[in-house]
Amino acid sequence: MSLAVVDGAAGETLTAGPLRLRVLEDGGRTGHRLALVELTIPPGIAGPPQHLHREHDKTFYVLSGTPTFTCGTDETHAQPGTLVTAAIWVPHTFANPGAEPAVLLCTFSPDLYVDYFRELARLAHGPMPRSVS
Repeated sequence: MSLAVVDGAAGETLTAGPLRLRVLEDGGRTGHRLALVELTIPPGIAGPPQHLHREHDKTFYVLSGTPTFTCGTDETHAQPGTLVTAAIWVPHTFANPGAEPAVLLCTFSPDLYVDYFRELARLAHGPMPRSVS
């Protein structure tokens, strides 16, 4: 056994529409208990529709930028250093209304969601997402 190390720009890079994900841990080295991705949200992106997950928890740790997180009608404006947790069954979405990219570390526990992003990256590009006004 040895430590798994992902440095600098290493890791699998995926794009899902305007979002860029760098997979740092896909669950293959954690017994599928945990996945970790670096998520970059460009400026002015509204993000996905509000949704929930039935089988995994998700966290977002803000490294830079000022993304917003919405749960129902509650909106949180996050600053660097903020941790947001979306537990199983909790409706949520995220956006980046700011002028700078937002960069977040995100966990999926268990790792179920990484393959979803891989599938999205394989799809042909569709229409551009709406912008935040």
